[in-house]
Amino acid sequence: MAEFNEIGAGRDPKLTVVELCSAYLTYAKRYYVKNGRPTAQMDTVRRAIRLANKLYGQARVVDFGPLALRAVQEHMVKNPVVHPITKQQSAYSRSTINSTCGAVKRMFKWGVSVELIPVAVHQALTTVPGLKKGRTPAREPKPIRPVAEEVVDVTLPHLSPVVADMVRFQRLTGARPGEVCQLRPMDLERGGKVWQYRPESHKTEHHGRERIVFIGPKAQGILLPYLLRAADAYCFSPAESENKRHAELRRRRKTRVQPSQQNRRKRHARRSPSTQYRKDAYRGAIVKAVAKANRKAAEEAAPIGAEPVLLPNWHPNQLRHSAATDIRRRYGLEAAQVILGHAKADITQVYAERDYGLAAAVMEKIG
Repeated sequence: MAEFNEIGAGRDPKLTVVELCSAYLTYAKRYYVKNGRPTAQMDTVRRAIRLANKLYGQARVVDFGPLALRAVQEHMVKNPVVHPITKQQSAYSRSTINSTCGAVKRMFKWGVSVELIPVAVHQALTTVPGLKKGRTPAREPKPIRPVAEEVVDVTLPHLSPVVADMVRFQRLTGARPGEVCQLRPMDLERGGKVWQYRPESHKTEHHGRERIVFIGPKAQGILLPYLLRAADAYCFSPAESENKRHAELRRRRKTRVQPSQQNRRKRHARRSPSTQYRKDAYRGAIVKAVAKANRKAAEEAAPIGAEPVLLPNWHPNQLRHSAATDIRRRYGLEAAQVILGHAKADITQVYAERDYGLAAAVMEKIG
């Protein structure tokens, strides 16, 4: 495969799609990085590259036109994918298809910018519109709905103590899942009745927005035990969660633990628990807990021939929507916008101070 410099590579009419993909992937790995880690956009980029290579890898870039891009759309509409967390097969949603094809267009635009391909190739691709709602057989993404309180309450006993506290904390504060996962003692201001948490990284920071998560008395009570650690250590740790789980298993044992069995974990395990939860791991823990709760419900219903009441699958983002719904209903839209970090970029400092005061007052009552 040919090697390319990013600038001055020239326009090679024999350049293939797979070669363009290889060059763009090298660039994307450097560009789509935040705090030393790949951003979520890299998943879209990899999916776009995988499909482009699968369908047109050996084709010349100059021959990749609007019909080829439409073929990628059609392929995604007709071919389902296995969900990485639930392992269930489902069709690509319309929004996923549009974002993937958008990534293909950006790849070709980048190719033009470094003089790998002619301008006309990218210009032709821009004529292909995204799939429109109601005008395509592509699956429509389901809107994120709040998760019912009773569903969360039934799930909690099947979560590890650490993840259960993450759920409780997020439900009270309306924080984003990533903000819960990256919380550290050093990120907190604990001077008043309502604490302020400024995440090191957040979703809208590239727009120049400040993000403050307000933590009321109830959420503070959940968080306090997790602050007894180094200032730069993550409050919610998978390694700590595993230690607590093993300790609980030992506590429940009815027979005496033999000395040789007190710690049977591999000394050189291939994969050790991390010191920080990732969003996918946090979500995956909830998925497993729901499945565990449903198995228990089915086992209890079987002897009496009853139909088990099963929990719906839910994910951490729904906790944020639950908090938004509750705050908006009780305290109005403005309070919900500020607490959840939805303030517009052009709000003046005067309004920001007023809004932050309102947010703190609300969270003192409910958080």
